[in-house]
Amino acid sequence: MTLPPQVISVIEKVDAIMAKYPTVTQYEKLKDLEKQTGYSKVYFFALACAIISAVLYMLGGGKLITDLVTFIYPAYMSFKAIDSSNAADHTQWLTYWVVYSFFSITESVAGFLTEFIPFYFVLKIGFFVWLYHPKFMGAGLVYTQGIKPFVMPHLNALTKSVSTPSSTTAKKTE
Repeated sequence: MTLPPQVISVIEKVDAIMAKYPTVTQYEKLKDLEKQTGYSKVYFFALACAIISAVLYMLGGGKLITDLVTFIYPAYMSFKAIDSSNAADHTQWLTYWVVYSFFSITESVAGFLTEFIPFYFVLKIGFFVWLYHPKFMGAGLVYTQGIKPFVMPHLNALTKSVSTPSSTTAKKTE
């Protein structure tokens, strides 16, 4: 039985990705397994990913998987950005964490509403990947269009009240 060309193309792309990151994907061990069984190492890699995903889902459900997807890659890139001299990296990841925090607080306050949204965790993963994906960088858009217009006026007022001492404080220090 021969596979359709589209499937062969996907297998070749996944194999190329696996070869690019041999330590993470245990490329050499999968290569040995491929020689022993005659099946492509991509099949074993996909099986291992499916098993890991199933175990994570059984342990913590959709919330755990969503939390891992929305945290691990951005945290890794934030660590890289700390050592980078590129200001755009700093801005992107600081903006992401501001949006992440805002969303997390909103979700914890209005968490009961998430039960009524079908496929909530799938939508949340898609939204957060859009926020941090280098092609889209949606965090900047959400911050400038959604958070900044509502938060900055209050933050400016708070900054002014903290930076200028009140008359009662000035009298106490005299």
